Amino acid sequence: MVKLHIKQGDQSQFLYDTTVEIPINDLLKDVVAIYNGRLKVQRICAEIEELAKHGITLPPNMQGLTDEQIEDLKLKDEWETKCTPSGGAVFKKDDIGRRNGQAPNDKMAEVLNKTVKEAKDMISKEKVKIDVCVTQATVKEALDILRGAVTIVYPMGLPPHDPIFAEFENTEDLSWNTGKASLEVIEEANASIWFSGKEWTRGKQIKDFIGKNEKTKIIAKLQKKGHGAPAREPVVSEEEQKKMMAYYYKKQEEFKKLEAEAEDSYMDSPWADNNQLKRQFHGIGNVKWGPR
Repeated sequence: MVKLHIKQGDQSQFLYDTTVEIPINDLLKDVVAIYNGRLKVQRICAEIEELAKHGITLPPNMQGLTDEQIEDLKLKDEWETKCTPSGGAVFKKDDIGRRNGQAPNDKMAEVLNKTVKEAKDMISKEKVKIDVCVTQATVKEALDILRGAVTIVYPMGLPPHDPIFAEFENTEDLSWNTGKASLEVIEEANASIWFSGKEWTRGKQIKDFIGKNEKTKIIAKLQKKGHGAPAREPVVSEEEQKKMMAYYYKKQEEFKKLEAEAEDSYMDSPWADNNQLKRQFHGIGNVKWGPR
């Protein structure tokens, strides 16, 4: 099997097992699905962490308003009583006014936070270091355990305007978000994959670019079309560069120490004695003076 170390820019994403016979079209479809799936898991995890702290999201027309404004406008969150967490709610006000403050109790919050950590570990970039591949099945399993944890804590479900609900139903709308979340997502039709400064063109197979050797591990870079060729990988990795810098710093310090010792020791040399010539004329050149 060919092992691809998928990167986006200079950031490691995940390892992907495949074969040299796979068409580039199929490869892109699968890799993009995993890449976007990991982003979805990360978004859901971030929202569930807030859910554990401050409860469900307020209706859009109430978000960001102060208590006085809500009272003046006579607005009411009808979902507050419908979506009560198991074991009862604990009031923890959301200072930014996005969630209703009816948070799960500590036991239920722990269920959510523990599951978030487990899901993050499943799709973590650290899996690259331990040589573990990520698949669509991995992403699906992470989503399933997150959905299960939310169902345990909120058996009546979440309101339809809650971003977690939208993510699970695949109806999320990131168009409002001009920040990182919306920019990171890559559409399969707009995706390209590069290796060694060359784009893998659709309609071909991996073997057309790297040969027929199945026992190969390479770094492939995923990005949006039209961004040009990604930067080539450095000859020396960041970790190796740090080791080299540490080694040369150590050598430099050792050299400085030896140099300092040499500067001090030359005073004991015969040629550094201002009276040596005088003693030789008097025939006492070999006399060694003891302590006074």
